[in-house]
Amino acid sequence: MKKYAIIFFLLGSLVMVYVMATTDATLKTPATPHGILDLEFAYNTTKATVVMDAWAPNGVVDNIAAAKFNTWLDYIFLFFYSIFLFLASKEIARSFGGVFGRVGKLIARGSLVAGFLDVIENSGMLLTLSAHGSGTIAFCTSFCSIIKWALALLAVLYVMMGAVGLLRARLIK
Repeated sequence: MKKYAIIFFLLGSLVMVYVMATTDATLKTPATPHGILDLEFAYNTTKATVVMDAWAPNGVVDNIAAAKFNTWLDYIFLFFYSIFLFLASKEIARSFGGVFGRVGKLIARGSLVAGFLDVIENSGMLLTLSAHGSGTIAFCTSFCSIIKWALALLAVLYVMMGAVGLLRARLIK
């Protein structure tokens, strides 16, 4: 059953990566070459204003609306990726034991923390996109984003290393 859950959350994550990349396409402008990430890492009002100005409706595209839509979709994505990383890390930790296993259990919990921080980050971005932003909101959003990315990337690396280790162990048998 765990195997099917891991596959379900992995597939959900991959589908959402594709969907979000598609909805993020118009958000990549000369002033915001990284799309929604430029708003995630806008740590003060000056940087957030640059992003908002770059995305202001211009009669052709309303990138503020596109950014809001992309951010709402991220709530679905964070559900999939955080649970996938949690389940996969936990399963790898169980398979290995020892120090690698104990670290994996912490990383698994960190995956859920990453999802929680993503909720806070998305809320901050939606406030900013709705013209209710502030320096505090920009800083909080960016702070949560940095920690979320660190925890998620750590979990991805752990899962990749663990998957290689498990594959190697099966091939040696």
